[in-house]
Parts: sequence; C-alpha cells; structure tokens
Amino acid sequence: MYELIQVSENSYYIQSPAKIGLVRLDDTNVCLIDSGNDKDAGRKVRQLLDASGWKLKAIYNTHSNADHIGGNKYLQGQTGCKIYVPGIDCCFTRYPILEPSFLYGGYPCKDLRHKFLLAQESSAEYLTKDVLPEGFEIIRLPGHFFDMVGFRTPDDVVFLADCLSSRETLDKYQIGFIYDVGAYLKTLEMVKSMTAKVFVPAHAAAAEDISELAQYNIDKVKEIADKIVELCREPLCFEVILQKLFAEYGLTMNFEQYALVGSTVRSYLAWLKDTNRLNVVFENNMLLWEQKREAH
Repeated sequence: MYELIQVSENSYYIQSPAKIGLVRLDDTNVCLIDSGNDKDAGRKVRQLLDASGWKLKAIYNTHSNADHIGGNKYLQGQTGCKIYVPGIDCCFTRYPILEPSFLYGGYPCKDLRHKFLLAQESSAEYLTKDVLPEGFEIIRLPGHFFDMVGFRTPDDVVFLADCLSSRETLDKYQIGFIYDVGAYLKTLEMVKSMTAKVFVPAHAAAAEDISELAQYNIDKVKEIADKIVELCREPLCFEVILQKLFAEYGLTMNFEQYALVGSTVRSYLAWLKDTNRLNVVFENNMLLWEQKREAH
C-alpha cells in the first residue's frame, strides 16, 4: 500500500484505498490528483515526495468525497500547495460537514461524523482550465457526485476518479454510491468509448481498455433500477424498499451504510419517477412508491 507506480513518462499513481495520481511537471515539481483519505495518507504521500526530492505545487481534487480530499489539509500545511476542486465540490471541500449532512438529509449524528465521511477542511479554490498545468485536460464525469471530474495528462493517462468500480467491489457491495443516476449512465457511456494510453480509476485496476468494465457498471445500475421497480409492484415506503434491497443483496445495515446506500436509493427513486417508471402516492401521511400503471 502507498507504493508509487509509474504508468507513463511523467504520470504515476500511488496505490491506496482511493488511488492518488501524481504527475511530474518538471524535474522537481509535481502535482497530485486527489490526496487520500486522511492525515496519515497525506503523511505517507509526503514521505514519497521527500524520498524522490519532489516539490508539491498543487492538488487537483476530482471531487469532494472524504477519501479523496482527506490528505488535503496536512499536505497544504506542510507544503503550501494550492488546492483546486470543481464546482459545488469546492464548497464541500471548504465546509466538509456538508458531506455527511447531505448524505443523511439533516444534521448528522456522531455515528456519521468520522473521517470516512467528514474530512478536515482545506483552503480550496475553484478548478478552472487556466489553473491546470500545460497540456492537462479536464474531463467532466458527473453522476457519482455533484461536479466530479477526471483528468487527461499530457502523456495520455486518464484519471477517472470514482466513475466506475471494479467487478470485485460491485459483486461484493452491489449498490455503489450514485448521486445522479441519469448523469452517471451518460458518463459511463462516454467513458466506454474513450481511448487512452492508460486509464486509472480510483477504485479499480489501471488498464489500457476500460470499455468492458464500464459496461459491467452500466449493467449493474440497470439491474438495481429494475429490482427497485419490481419491488414496487405494491406501494412501498422508502424504508421498506431499502430493507428489501439490503435483504436481496445480502448487505448489512449500519449507520454509514444507511446513509450511503439510502442516499443512493433515493437517487434511484427520483430517476425512476422522472423517467416515468415509478409514481408516488400519499396514504395516511406516508409517501409510497409504486410502479407506473399503463393508461387504458
């Protein structure tokens, strides 16, 4: 873990729970793509930088999930590097209490205020084209989180952030976190047709061809959507739908899973309603979801 792996002339990644990209800008200066999940990750990254004699100029965060920005504060404090984050995610990076609050749908209890969902705040600026190193390209990857992006480096390595998961992760956990299901599917279709020297997803193995894995992720999303529609043959409240999905996929409920999977299931329900596959009805002051009935 935290091994530095070179994938092209100037592009590397650091093997960690969420892969960290590293790109050499010249003989001494480097930038990072994400920073790991906490202060300890930041410390290990700094040790790698020091061992190679590199100076950290900037961190380009793909999005604001805690496991991608958790090392920001430590590394910024140690090196004075700039931090750039796209769109709404920049606000989440400055005010990380927004992440567990958003996931829970209210003020998060202590069970949700831990480093896996609540990073330390860091001084971030908005990511724009003009703050990128020469030859870098921003790739918009909406769906998993608000304004998530990836990057293509000058030596044609594409860092894909969290836009897809490994087969092993999907087979084990089944329901990966998604904020906007419709946007996520469009992103996966776009990624499926991309070419690059190497693709580096944060939570899957680096690969020269990503199309098959992208399709596997697409199929899993559609499977879960179909499962939810099938469950709603009779009107069900959100809590019962969530319970049935956990039972169906053999998942174990705890506060973190309730927030992460629960938020994702709400996103599926919203998408299925907007695409006319589900309706809502209100009975006895309870919101119930049901299959869309064909008009006769």
